[in-house]
Amino acid sequence: MKTFASSLALMAAGATMAHADISADTVKIGVLTDQSGVFSSLAGTGSIVAAEMAIADFGDRLGKPVELVSADHQNKADIGTQIARRWYDVENVDLIVDVPNSSVVLAVQELAREKDKALIVSGAGTASLTNENCSPNGIHWTWDTYAVAVSTGKAMVEQGGDKWFFLTADYAFGHTMQKDVTAVVESAGGAVVGSAIAPLNTADFSTYLLQAPSVGANVIALANGGTDTINSLKQAQEFGLNQQSKLAGLAIFLTDVHSMGLEAAQGLFLTTGFYWDRTDESRAWSQRFFEKHGAMPTMSQAGVYSAVTHYLNAVAEIGDDSAKPVIAQMKATPVNDFFATDGVIREDGRMVHDMYLAQVKSPAESKGAWDYYNILSTVPGDQAFRPLDQSECPLVK
Repeated sequence: MKTFASSLALMAAGATMAHADISADTVKIGVLTDQSGVFSSLAGTGSIVAAEMAIADFGDRLGKPVELVSADHQNKADIGTQIARRWYDVENVDLIVDVPNSSVVLAVQELAREKDKALIVSGAGTASLTNENCSPNGIHWTWDTYAVAVSTGKAMVEQGGDKWFFLTADYAFGHTMQKDVTAVVESAGGAVVGSAIAPLNTADFSTYLLQAPSVGANVIALANGGTDTINSLKQAQEFGLNQQSKLAGLAIFLTDVHSMGLEAAQGLFLTTGFYWDRTDESRAWSQRFFEKHGAMPTMSQAGVYSAVTHYLNAVAEIGDDSAKPVIAQMKATPVNDFFATDGVIREDGRMVHDMYLAQVKSPAESKGAWDYYNILSTVPGDQAFRPLDQSECPLVK
């Protein structure tokens, strides 16, 4: 009886989708990520696992295959663009997702616009994706520099951190992060007293970090990411700078804390779009992810699952995988899952959802591996992300 019912369900699904406009009779999703560089632990293989889980959980609702491909952009805009172009032009990829590294993603977003294909960004943080560089084909899902600036910057000024020194990564993300945090710090009554620009993949940050005491900084803000953040934070502590200033990680991910250890990371303020141990639903999904990946998910990896799921639901709803109709359906549908409650995709492509101000636990507070954050407060989405009346996006009317 179960076999017969299943057959009927599959026949019905096939009949429902008989007139669907599914390109090449397959929905194809590409995870373009960093599999070998500074962002590989916060995105990388974990983002691919998250996308695989989303496709498996979606099942056969389309009555057509959903395929996944993946590639390493090596944190180079030209390589990322070459891969994306081949995927869009030759391999019939309908959606590219993740794309940590803001320089890479800005180039890929322009290509997606040119090719009229879909792009959903989870790993990259530059807020320009939905501001001056916004695109009708792009959605920014998980976090951005503006949200981190509003939450972390304001909280630290309120706690007395009013003289800021920036260690800034020399690419789009770092410059945007410094700009956004500076605006928040100054509006809250603080000041930026100095900054240093460091190339991606810097090994020795000492010449940059040791400038902070000379300008009287009481906050050292790390506007970098991945292993650069880990290395610069460790070196700041080796020089005893954490005894003179508060350290602010502006792009801290769970895997960064795991790599550093609580002894080194304790007390750090950070803003996150997801924490695995926040709700029953987030714990249940994260445990499934852990069983496949061997690590708890970062916000970027959880965002990939959420984004792919929402995309596939939209394709199933309208029976079409063309970029514009699918994105319109996604924007018309609230996001409700373990990642976001009543999330909304605005006309600028920003998925607005709650963010969380957190502080890293001390070793004594932690109950075990991956128990790393105290969630201090929830920042409502309409306060966390840039208001539309401040937007430079030409899509905003």
